[in-house]
Amino acid sequence: MKILYAFQGTGNGHASRALEIIPHLQRRGEVDILVSGSQYEITLPFEIKYKLHGLGFVFGKKGGIDLISSLKSFDLKKVYQEIKTLPVKDYDLVINDFEPISAWACLFKNVPIISLSNQNALLNENNSSYKKFRLERLIIKYYAPAKNKFGFHFKTHSSSTFLPIIRKEIRYRNITNKGHYTVYLPSYSDEKIIKMLSKIKGIKWQVFSKKSKEHQFFHNITILPINDNAFIRSIASSKGIICGAGFATPTEALYLRKKLLVIPMRNQYEQQCNAITLKEMGVPVVKKLSKKQLPKIEKWIHSNKIVEVHYPDVTEDMLDAIILPYYNKTVLPEITIE
Repeated sequence: MKILYAFQGTGNGHASRALEIIPHLQRRGEVDILVSGSQYEITLPFEIKYKLHGLGFVFGKKGGIDLISSLKSFDLKKVYQEIKTLPVKDYDLVINDFEPISAWACLFKNVPIISLSNQNALLNENNSSYKKFRLERLIIKYYAPAKNKFGFHFKTHSSSTFLPIIRKEIRYRNITNKGHYTVYLPSYSDEKIIKMLSKIKGIKWQVFSKKSKEHQFFHNITILPINDNAFIRSIASSKGIICGAGFATPTEALYLRKKLLVIPMRNQYEQQCNAITLKEMGVPVVKKLSKKQLPKIEKWIHSNKIVEVHYPDVTEDMLDAIILPYYNKTVLPEITIE
């Protein structure tokens, strides 16, 4: 069986999921890998056959997406060419993690595709945020279209929604508490983060930055360039974690049984929806990083509340269940009666 695994490269969540899914697929067939976008810091030990420009977005500096820079990065002519020339007909099955080029290519060329992503869970009518953000939900639905959709979420709410896939580097990590707090807020500038966090005295902050190329020290704040191994060490040994309301980092914080506070990106549908679910689970949510919100952050620091979750490793069973019908079609000989 020949499989194309395609994922969105605008964040670490899709890449970390690929780390766990791809080895299982490789035991079931010949796998090629496609990634569109390049804003992830996780090192993948696989050959990437297709590296595409795709349709991504650019992080801003004030807590949201930089819409102007994002629009400038869009090249619709190139996107059309990528869709047109991508040889999806060479594959028996395409498995897609919110990647638009392969999804649209499969739609136009009638190639079987299975969509696996956190975004799919948000499209389920049983999700808490389903009745909100209707226009944004429509955009997500057609960003990477597929008939067969399965979602990942912090908690299950339907038979087509699975619990998060936890990468081995997190699942088998030794957990300690060295007293510092880890911060990852890529949609804010380092200057904004330093200005706000420096007002909270007596706390050691380890801030991971997409913008800094070297270590910087500001009294009780350390700015570190993004490095996946360093980030894992930091969160696994932290007292608590402040991050956006994406999917990967909050999931890993919950699994590691760390105190978690999230600040969702403004005008980012997925993060706004995730924040609703996390708040239901008991995770504190702060609207933005500002002086007005500092009392809420300080209250969280003095709290010892940890949200309990149970995320077993069911990746192999999940993949077997969803690809078995396609596997049988391509591997079993066709029986004819004469």
